[in-house]
Amino acid sequence: MHNTASPTPESALDPQTAQLDSRRGLRRRRLGRRRLLVAGAIAAAGLVVGTGFTVQSAIATQASIDATAALNQTSGVRHEQLGAYSAIAAARTLDTAADTLTVANETLAAVGTKVDASGLAASVASLGDYETLPIDSVIDLTEQTRTEVAKTAAAAAEFDRVQAAQAQAAAEALARANTPDGARATARDLAASRYGWTESQFQCLDKLWQKESGWSYTAYNASSGATGIPQSLPGSKMATAGADWQTNAATQIAWGLDYIQRGYGTPCSAWSHSQSMNWY
Repeated sequence: MHNTASPTPESALDPQTAQLDSRRGLRRRRLGRRRLLVAGAIAAAGLVVGTGFTVQSAIATQASIDATAALNQTSGVRHEQLGAYSAIAAARTLDTAADTLTVANETLAAVGTKVDASGLAASVASLGDYETLPIDSVIDLTEQTRTEVAKTAAAAAEFDRVQAAQAQAAAEALARANTPDGARATARDLAASRYGWTESQFQCLDKLWQKESGWSYTAYNASSGATGIPQSLPGSKMATAGADWQTNAATQIAWGLDYIQRGYGTPCSAWSHSQSMNWY
């Protein structure tokens, strides 16, 4: 009878032997991984020589891919979604350009020749082809046109303000000139500057027109139709001195002084005639 010993089970080994075997297995696995890494390095070296591709560029490319994937995973935005958003942004940019052109053209029409709108007109011309321009150019030209609209509108508003102020000043001056005292001051100045009449001549004029109208530019004689400060008959004769003869004492005075000079030579002669005939 042979006493053949059966293999000793691993569990039967003493602890020291089992630990030694475990270390040997770990070394074998590490050695296998090193061999794979060496083989991979050799293959990579061949790839560098054949294509010019480098390990660094591969790492950078992979990092970019990983970053994009991470962004998509984090935000939930996929490539096709990003494309859709870009299309929406482009459409909105074109709509904004169209609206800006509408406002710009309305502004040009409103300002007319009040101010220099050449800058705005140039911007409108540049933005006019917005449908065929690159989006970045459309954005820049739209902003430029908006700026020109604001500048032109502000300039037109200032023009209107100045015009309104001047009109107000003219109205106030007219109101002062249309008072009896204002009319007298105007007549004194015109008599001296246009005809060289002295103060004594003005005194005759003052008496004449005080009698005729009380120096009122609205005076009207219902029985004869004589009108205004000089009592022109009819009043429409004074239109030769100005279209505003019905509302402007200075226009009536200018006509009246000319009438006296042509008919009587001087105010004192006209006053003498009025005293004797009760008209002039």
